[in-house]
Amino acid sequence: MVVIKSKAELEKMRVACGIVREVLEKLEDFIKPGMTTLDVDKFVENIINSRDAVPSFKGYHGFPAAACTSVNEVVVHGIPGERKLNSGDIVSVDVGAYINGFHGDAARTYPVGDISEESERLIRVTKESFFEGIKKAVAGGRLTDISHEIQVYVEKHGYGVVRDFFGHGIGRELHEEPSIPHYGRANRGLRLRAGMVLAVEPMVTAGHYSVRTLNDGWTAVTEDSSLAAHYENTIAITPNEPEILTL
Repeated sequence: MVVIKSKAELEKMRVACGIVREVLEKLEDFIKPGMTTLDVDKFVENIINSRDAVPSFKGYHGFPAAACTSVNEVVVHGIPGERKLNSGDIVSVDVGAYINGFHGDAARTYPVGDISEESERLIRVTKESFFEGIKKAVAGGRLTDISHEIQVYVEKHGYGVVRDFFGHGIGRELHEEPSIPHYGRANRGLRLRAGMVLAVEPMVTAGHYSVRTLNDGWTAVTEDSSLAAHYENTIAITPNEPEILTL
């Protein structure tokens, strides 16, 4: 069942999403070559806790950390640890915060030091695909209108859209209905209504879109070891344009 949020509930979600936004903005200056993904995780958790919130991901189905830190060929769900970030790497950080009974969720892919033009292009196209998709996130439209726009934009630039992981509804639960594919035919799925809150999160690969999950049960990597990028925001459907709660 898709939950329609009231104005009061949306206001609470803005608080959770504001914390996520703050974390992601501060990571832009924090991430440097030589640090580990565990350093990134501690930074994220400290900020969230300092705002009297709780990291949404920590303990979620057993996930052991506050943030997902996914380096280079890792698409999503990278577990923070002793892996060092080197100049030229890219790292996707997925952050969730829970406060006042509601979650916020968003992700960015950051450059580490100096990165190649190809890596910059992958990050840019992934971000742009999100904004192309949410042009269709309007009341009365259909869910897969968003999916289709993302896929068309990504593939126009020669990249792949990951099929194994979807966006999702969000609110009192971190993952609510509906699931949101980032590929597919337009004009299908449920009709969008004002008050729906969605986490739209294209994951884009520089090579083939196939992924596999490592033995830790979490870390998803590209099958062909190509680079991957991730861009996500929590958005609210309104009678007019969508409101991006994590920007």
